[in-house]
This record gives sequence, structure tokens and C-alpha cells, in this order.
Amino acid sequence: MPTPPPAAPPRPLPHLLPALRSDLRAADYSVARAEEVLGPVAVGALRREDPAPARRVLAARTDAFSVLYALFTLGARPPRPALEQALPALTVDGAIALGLVREEADGTVAAQVDLSPYAASDDLGEIRWWIASDLSELATGAPLHPDHVLGVGGASLTLARITPRRRVDSVLDLGCGGGIQAMHASRHARRVVATDLSARALAFAGFTAALNGIEIELREGSLLDPVAGETFDLVVSNPPFVITPRGEESAYTYRDGGRAGDTLLAALLEELPAHLAPGGTAVMLGNWEISTGAAWDEHPRAWFAPAIADGVHAWVVQRDREDPAAYAATWARDGGVTTRDARWEPLIGAWLDDFEARDVEGIGFGYLLLRRPARPTTARLVAEEVHGTGSGTLGAHMGESLDALEHLADLGDEELLASRPVRAEDVVERRHLTPGAWDPMLIELVQGGGLARAVPLSQTLAATVGACDGTLTLGQIISAVCALTDADEAQVRAEETGRLRELVRTGMLQL
Repeated sequence: MPTPPPAAPPRPLPHLLPALRSDLRAADYSVARAEEVLGPVAVGALRREDPAPARRVLAARTDAFSVLYALFTLGARPPRPALEQALPALTVDGAIALGLVREEADGTVAAQVDLSPYAASDDLGEIRWWIASDLSELATGAPLHPDHVLGVGGASLTLARITPRRRVDSVLDLGCGGGIQAMHASRHARRVVATDLSARALAFAGFTAALNGIEIELREGSLLDPVAGETFDLVVSNPPFVITPRGEESAYTYRDGGRAGDTLLAALLEELPAHLAPGGTAVMLGNWEISTGAAWDEHPRAWFAPAIADGVHAWVVQRDREDPAAYAATWARDGGVTTRDARWEPLIGAWLDDFEARDVEGIGFGYLLLRRPARPTTARLVAEEVHGTGSGTLGAHMGESLDALEHLADLGDEELLASRPVRAEDVVERRHLTPGAWDPMLIELVQGGGLARAVPLSQTLAATVGACDGTLTLGQIISAVCALTDADEAQVRAEETGRLRELVRTGMLQL
């Protein structure tokens, strides 16, 4: 039986939104309050998509927060008088007019949309918003409809975390969905444009922005079509990157781009560089197919070829990899289909057939970044697998790494050796020794922040990095180390200069 279509998106009626904001604030409708009321057990269960403990906690509570949270996130149907008490300024009639709820024949009230509190922090401080989206499976108990508009999922949080938050003039949120990236961007940009193919998604994004007092420009259309001829200082995108077999049973607008394999990202990255202003940055998430026997970065490298030809630096980071069966199971469950569902085996079979047809042995997930330099320079492509995450702000680290990539592009070896770098404060050295031995089997430089890289070093390079306090040039340090160790200086310079460049690019050494 097909999933019934979701309700219409809410309506941002200007005369009613102030009352809704007032009631949500009065109820302390926030993430902190949810954690306080529900407790760690119920909160942990919700993260596993199990609503039972939360429903148990809220069942006997009549305070405004509990009534609203149970209604909008868990599918509870309170009596009309209980909701009137929780929404004294807006009233139930106002909530109906906004399209948030509907009244049932038995006198209860049912949610039409999910309205969830949201909390985050970035370089600009703390965030407390309310996010509207279609009702989740927790509330409906049914699989998602293909036109489902997602709330703030894990991918959205990841993209928000890795995006640099520098002040810029213009930002494009490409494939905005419910609009969370556009809202984040509004905190550090004069102008934000948000595009999506889905009119429903744009309606939700518009409502959420209006509810939180945020101005964004919404445009409907496919990929970059709505911004033809325009350039931006920052482009953020959580595009519909999920690799999906063609067919109605597996297609979801919010995650499926409607093309075979990973070709949507290929097409997008071919066009995207033209929309970056000088000094502009693009930050995206993506999935890519890994063919049997091929390097993991074969597809991303091909995608970035047009950018490199256009003088734009490119950086791909593979954070995770799944085999085809695990990948299919992940996204089948994401759409609400489980192993108990009769559709499970046919759906997984369709995914596996699709991957086998293209000889795919794995699927990579990670970050795709571009930087158009402020002035013409020699473009470079960097591809790396990194699975860790350190302390500190990841968005700032990604921006600084792109800065370093741009700076190093035309910095000659002699200029690098004439610089006076400083070892980053979060970097430590780790040595692995056989018990009782004097000489280490392995020396690693370990990054406490950023992507928490661990880089193997030679004894000579370790000594060089250890002396980088800004006093001497790199060339002077290498000369001194070679004099102390009887190493051949010309050979050390030839072997280690490239490694030193990578330490600068990754932020372990700072120029």
C-alpha cells in the first residue's frame, strides 16, 4: 500500500508568527529543555529512532513543553483544551490557520508537520531555532513519502559543522531542502540565496526562516539553473547524492537526484566552478562509486578535472566507505523500509543489481571542497582519506586548510625553505618503541584539532618540526639538523620539502 502524501507545508502568516514565537519561548521549547524533561535514557532511545521511552515520560505531563513536544515530534494527539493551554497567544485556531495542526472528530488535535527545537554553536556563538519539516516516522509510524521534506539530519549537521563561517557578501545554499544551511549562512552573509527543485521544500524553508526572523531568498529550479550567470563567495550544498536504483519504490526527492549512479555530482561539479567569485569557496557532501580494483578517488578526481582546468583548487576527503549491501540497507532504512517489510528483499535486490551492473565494489562518503583563488594561480587537487575528528572548530580548520592550499600553490621550494613556520599548538609527537629499545620503530606527528591526522615522520623530519618555533627559517633548521645527524643536506631537502608542504597544508605547521 503506497504511503499517503504528506500534508501541505505550513503557511508563514505574518499576523500569526509573532504569537507562535511567543508561545514557543514561553514553553521553553528548546533542545536543552527536551534533554532535561526526557532524561538521558529517552533521549538516547530517540537517537536510535525508538520513541517508546519518550512517550512514557511525557504521557502524564501537562506542561506546555511536554504537550508541544509530544504533539509535534512523537505523534501524540492531545485534547483541544490541553493544546489551547500550551498555545495561549496563538490559540488552536491560529495553529490550524498556519497549517501546523488539524482538529479531529473526537476533539483531539493532530500535528500536520514536525516542529522541532534546534540548537547548535559555531564561530559566531550559540543558536536556538525551531525547524519545521514533514512528520517523521516516529510520529506517523509509516514509511516516508517520496516528496518528504526532511528535518535536520546527520548529513545536515555534518555540512554545517565543516562550513567556514567567515563574513562574506553572498552565499548560495544549493538544494536547500528545509533551509538549515541557508539559516546558518544568514549569520555571516549579507545575502543568502536558497534553491531547490522541490516547491514543498522551499515552502518549509520559507516558513522556518520566517518563524526565526531570518531573511533568505528562495528560488525554485534544478541544481544551478536558478542562479545562471551569478557568482557567490560561498556555496554550500547537501545535494541529493544518494546513489539509488531507478524506480518509484526507492526514490525520495530529498536525497535522490533522479540520475543513475553518481552522475549527478559529476554534472554539478562540472558547472559549479563558474559560480564561484574570486576567493570563493564551495563546501559539499557527496557519495561516490568505487569500481572493482580502482582507486577510491577515481570518480572524484574525474569530477574535479573541469575545476582544475579553470584554475580552481579542489579537495576531496573520504570519511567513510561501505560495501553495496551495507549501503543499500542504510538507505532503505532511511526511507522507512525495514527487514520486517515485504518490500525489503526486492528493494535491496534492486540496489545490488544496480551496483553490479556498473561493477561497483564500494561507496565512499565524504567532503568535496573548491576554492577559486583571489588571483590566478596553479590549481591543485588534493585527495585524502581521513577518519578522525579532533577538538575545536572543524569549519575554521577546513577554511584555513584551503587558505594554505591556495598560498602554497605558487610558493616555490626556496621560498618555503626561507619561511619561519611555527608548529601548531595542538600538534604532539608520538613515538612507538619496542620495550627496552632506544630507537623508535615509528614516529608520528599527531594533530589534536582539525581532522586529527596522524602523520609518520622520519627522525630528521621530526627534529625539524620540533625546532619550528618561528625563530629560524626551515632551511636553517634543516642545515642544523643535518649537521648534528651527519645526514646529507641536499638529500634531506629533496626528500622532505614535499612532506613539509603537506604539514603546512594540514595546519600542523603554520606560516
